[in-house]
Amino acid sequence: MAGCLNALHLSEDNARILLLILVMGLYMLLGALFIQYLESPLEQEVATKYWKFYNKFRDNFVNASVPHNLEEFHQVLYAYGNATAIGIIHKRPRWDFSGSFHFVTTIVSTIGYGSTAPQTGPGKLFVILYGFLGCSGGILFFNLFLERIITLLAYILRALYIRKLTKAGKDLSEDERNESLEEWKPSVYWVMLCLIVASVLIAACASFVYVPYENWTYMESVYFCFVSFATIGFGDYVSAQAIDYPNSSLYCFWNYVFLILGCSCIYSLFNVTSIVIKQFLNWVIYEMDMFCCRKPPDKTGRVLRRHSIRVQRERERRRRSSITLPKTIRRERNRPLGRICDVVPQADEEDSNGYEESSDGARRLSGELISMKDLLTANKVSLAVMQKQLYETAQMQKGYQTEPWSERRDGKFTPGTVGPLAIVSKKLGSTK
Repeated sequence: MAGCLNALHLSEDNARILLLILVMGLYMLLGALFIQYLESPLEQEVATKYWKFYNKFRDNFVNASVPHNLEEFHQVLYAYGNATAIGIIHKRPRWDFSGSFHFVTTIVSTIGYGSTAPQTGPGKLFVILYGFLGCSGGILFFNLFLERIITLLAYILRALYIRKLTKAGKDLSEDERNESLEEWKPSVYWVMLCLIVASVLIAACASFVYVPYENWTYMESVYFCFVSFATIGFGDYVSAQAIDYPNSSLYCFWNYVFLILGCSCIYSLFNVTSIVIKQFLNWVIYEMDMFCCRKPPDKTGRVLRRHSIRVQRERERRRRSSITLPKTIRRERNRPLGRICDVVPQADEEDSNGYEESSDGARRLSGELISMKDLLTANKVSLAVMQKQLYETAQMQKGYQTEPWSERRDGKFTPGTVGPLAIVSKKLGSTK
């Protein structure tokens, strides 16, 4: 596989998305042929019945010798309404190949206008099975597009940034110029701006095409673009539904191109925007946390402060540093270590913790000094946390490398590790 990629000058990520495009294209073609085979006969049968009934009523209405029947007239109106609803009057066939391909496109992209729907039992069963794999592949395509477009924007923004520094006269080392793109993360706001511009340009170009072909106003065309690109799909406006268009094949091709590019860009924009919303929510939580910390230090205030985000982060930082280098060692590392001995805790009335410090104020364990009182009073940690620290210290004594709990989550689904949010968080700068 590596030889094929090298011969085609493709990276693994680019080869993956190209292969997915080919697979999804073939999948959509086969789906269009199959749904056409299932639904086209019923459509033709309903159309034949309607026109037969309509022509019979028209002949009877024109012939003055036959009295008019109001019930037959109501039946005609009912049949006309049903025929209009399923799109067999004054509209192109829904289940020819072009209409079938348009239908499977709305399935894979999850737009679902509702203007075309299967009427037969086998057709409905096919949509259930086909949509399961089709929607999964469509979401995978959108995620890979999101990853590739952010990588492209990162490359462009990095090149512009280096060019700006070069023009400013700053000398860049060879390592800085050849810095890996994976290590250079662009600002989320610049990426968001680029995606907004790309989405607006696609919608503007598509609207200019829809205005003459669909006889919509420009505002209606822009509205259709947003509803379609966002995969909302109300169905009040649907493109490519008229009986005939000038340059019909070319128009249908560009209609599909606009839908695919628009859905991909808007999907990427929504995910990047969600990162900005997440930043805003984090800022609001941080400000509320700071406001709670400013309250008088009563009992309630101490509880809020103990569980506040800022204090927890500071406590975690101190806790990690104490694991690396305990407080008693930091306090007395300039003093020579004395004889290592065990300390037997003794009960004392003034010591609520049931421990008494030794003469040097520390509990000595295997060459490192750990103050139990500091852990219980200064850090105000629970017994479980204290035991965890002692265990990690013991592991370090034995030569094991311990990692924080937050870094030992490999293989588990946690918020921000899967899905488009993880892709954006990995590709862009810090979002905390």
